[in-house]
Amino acid sequence: INEPTAAAIAYGMDKTEEANILVFDLGGGTFDVTILSIDAGIFQVLSTNGDTHLGGADFDQRIIQHFTDVLHKRSGVNITGNKRALQKLRKEAERVKRALSSSFQARVEIEDLVEGVDLSEVLTRAKFEELNADL
Repeated sequence: INEPTAAAIAYGMDKTEEANILVFDLGGGTFDVTILSIDAGIFQVLSTNGDTHLGGADFDQRIIQHFTDVLHKRSGVNITGNKRALQKLRKEAERVKRALSSSFQARVEIEDLVEGVDLSEVLTRAKFEELNADL
């Protein structure tokens, strides 16, 4: 069984009332959705679907692109070919994405990202949502 189905079963183990459940799993690289029906402890999968090309990494990439653009506009530095700088930014992008789950803003803070250039910028949840609106 897929992860959303397993989660729904775990959730409904002690449920006795009739219910329909929607479970979504937005993982690192995939997005899965399952709709189940529970009736008297019997589970029936009504539908399952997903997107194998959508996940948390896509949101990270949007943050990375945003700050790559900000850095280029502010300092003229282009890091698109710099694996070391991109890895630093990727790590910070994931941290900021998680922070925005419970805060309205988070700061990207990377000392010496490249060529003695520091990156210290705030990303608001509103801007994050704007960057990812089409996902």
